[in-house]
Amino acid sequence: MELRTMVKAESPRTLQQPGKMYVKGKYLYVNEIKKGIHIIDNGNPASPKFVTFINIPGNGDIAVRDNILYADSFSDLVSIDITDPAAPKEVGRVKNVFKTGLFDGGSWALNETVGAINDQSVEWVEETVTVNCEDNISPNWWWGGMLVFADRAFLSNSSSASPQSSGGTSGQAGSMARFALDRNFLYAVGQNQLHLFNISKAAQPVDFATVNLGWGIETIFPYDNKLFIGSSTGMFIYDNTNPAEPKQLSTFQHGRACDPVVVSGDIAYVTLRTGTACGGGQNQLDLVDVSNPSSPQLIKSYQMENPHGLSIDFPNLFLCEGEHGLKVFDVSDKFSVDKHQLAHFKDMHAYDVISLGKTLLLIGDDGFYQYDASNPKDLRLLSKIPVGKAI
Repeated sequence: MELRTMVKAESPRTLQQPGKMYVKGKYLYVNEIKKGIHIIDNGNPASPKFVTFINIPGNGDIAVRDNILYADSFSDLVSIDITDPAAPKEVGRVKNVFKTGLFDGGSWALNETVGAINDQSVEWVEETVTVNCEDNISPNWWWGGMLVFADRAFLSNSSSASPQSSGGTSGQAGSMARFALDRNFLYAVGQNQLHLFNISKAAQPVDFATVNLGWGIETIFPYDNKLFIGSSTGMFIYDNTNPAEPKQLSTFQHGRACDPVVVSGDIAYVTLRTGTACGGGQNQLDLVDVSNPSSPQLIKSYQMENPHGLSIDFPNLFLCEGEHGLKVFDVSDKFSVDKHQLAHFKDMHAYDVISLGKTLLLIGDDGFYQYDASNPKDLRLLSKIPVGKAI
């Protein structure tokens, strides 16, 4: 069976290996790594309801504009009409824009000599998936969801609320997102390139352009007509005043490590961690002055345990520490953040967090959590969807 015929709505299923999360309106979209996307009605955060599951082979990332959901499916970008969340349907596809990718447990790559993507052509050899595809392929890497790098070290993706620009109503992604929406464009970062898709006709995205970024590209965070792109060696800042033609302004270099970045005002918050194939020996939070985006300057570094995703709702910074839980800081004084830790919640695995003001969304290996964050010092659990829980 061709994998391209398998994108379809199915009955709700349990969370098994959650990856990225995305929120728009009352709906949550949670990636099941390499499998598809859960649509969850979150009208009542104390009692979220699974609506449907979209089967999307090779899925790792999510973005939503109005009633169109964008998702990667191995080499393809797929657009899905979610006007009726209980009956989503594929309405567009851009083929063969992503050449290879890595997921938890293995990698995949396109074979240019075979004429279709089908499940017979997908095989795992030493934890490597080979996906055969049609048409001409332009070189690129695409890493979706939670990833394993070449040495199979585990990298947990994380998120924090990411502002979106005009050009339709978009949702909120996070600090480890590889998709971003800005005006009439969808941006998708791969290992060494930035893909621009024109979405002026939302249901029919068009592959518009690519920008070479270098090596080890991991995340993208749009903010104030700029794109902040995280890599394994630093942070790139691009001027996005003209969304059709991003221009590099600067690079802030740090030691080799995996990092997401979020921005508020004139400060970028960057986490670096060990325990991944990115290498390096830092577990820290960097505050970077980006008031002059052409010349970012380190303000101060703070030691952490194993920082992952983060979200800023100034002055509150929510920082995931993986198996060490979630920390909350008051970052009003940028020179003494470590002296203003408001709370440390240790009873969860925390790798992805999105702050929505008075509500906090958190995802980890053990499930999906929602908290009343009216008092950041004392988060109150509203609901939890454990991994493996029967629906």
